[in-house]
Amino acid sequence: MPELPEVETTVRGLARFLEGETITRVTVNRPDMRRPFPPDLVQALTGASVTHLSRRAKYGLIHTSRDHAMIFHLGMSGRWRIDPEVDEKHDHLLIETAGHRFALNDPRRFGSVDLMTSGELVSWKPFAALGPEPLGDDLTPEHLREATRGRKQAIKLLLLDQGIVAGLGNIYVCEALWHAGIHPRKAGGKVTMPQLRRLVPAIKDVLERSIRDGGSTLRDFAQPDGNLGYFATRFHVYGREGEACHHEDGGTIRRIVQGGRSTWFCPVCQR
Repeated sequence: MPELPEVETTVRGLARFLEGETITRVTVNRPDMRRPFPPDLVQALTGASVTHLSRRAKYGLIHTSRDHAMIFHLGMSGRWRIDPEVDEKHDHLLIETAGHRFALNDPRRFGSVDLMTSGELVSWKPFAALGPEPLGDDLTPEHLREATRGRKQAIKLLLLDQGIVAGLGNIYVCEALWHAGIHPRKAGGKVTMPQLRRLVPAIKDVLERSIRDGGSTLRDFAQPDGNLGYFATRFHVYGREGEACHHEDGGTIRRIVQGGRSTWFCPVCQR
C-alpha cells in the first residue's frame, strides 16, 4: 500500500502540472472504486481552477476555486499517470487541462475519490479522528508521552494508530524504531522520555528521506511521471530478516508478527 511518502511524492508530482490550471474535462470510466464516485464530481470540477494540492495522512487533496476539494486515496495499488500515451483498462478517472491529462489508475480498486467543500474537511469522518501530521510541529515527544501514558500495548502498534499519529505505516514505523533504538514490543507506557526524544526526529527523518528518494517502490507503486522510488534500497530493518544489522555492534535482523503485520528489528540495538 502506498504510504505517506508515496502520497506526498504523488501530490508534489501532480502539483507541478496541475496547480493554477483550469480543468477542462472530467471523465469517470466506472461507477465506483472502493465506493461510488461522487455523483456531482464531474459538474463540480469541470471549469474550476486548481488553487493548490495538499496531503492529510495518506489522502491527497486537489483544491479548486469553487471551494471544493477532491480527496483521493490510492488504496493498495493506485497511482496517477500524467499524460499517458494510451488509456489503460484501469484508468478509472481522467482529469484534463489545456495542456495535460491525468489518469487515476487502480487495478485493485481499493482506492477512493470523495468531494468535500473546504468547510467540511475538518469534520469529515476520516479526518476528524486523525492525530497530528508526523512532519508537522504538533508531533512532539510530549504528545507521544500523553498519547501512550499508561498504555500496555506495544509501541509499534500504538504508532500505527492513526489517532495518535496520522499517516504512519508499517515500513516507516519499523525504520524509525530502529533509528531510535526502541524495541517494537516495548509497552507504550514504558517508553522513556529520552527514547521519545529520539523517536520523534527519527520519524521525521525517515519520512523526509523517503520523500526525497521518491518513496519506497513495493509491488505496484510508481510516481506520477512513471519513475520508481528507490528508498527501499536504503532500508535498515524492513524486509531484512536474517541479515546483519547496519550498526557495527548490532545483531541479526529478526521478524515477528504484531497485530497481523510483520515487524523487523534488531534484538541487540533495540531495547
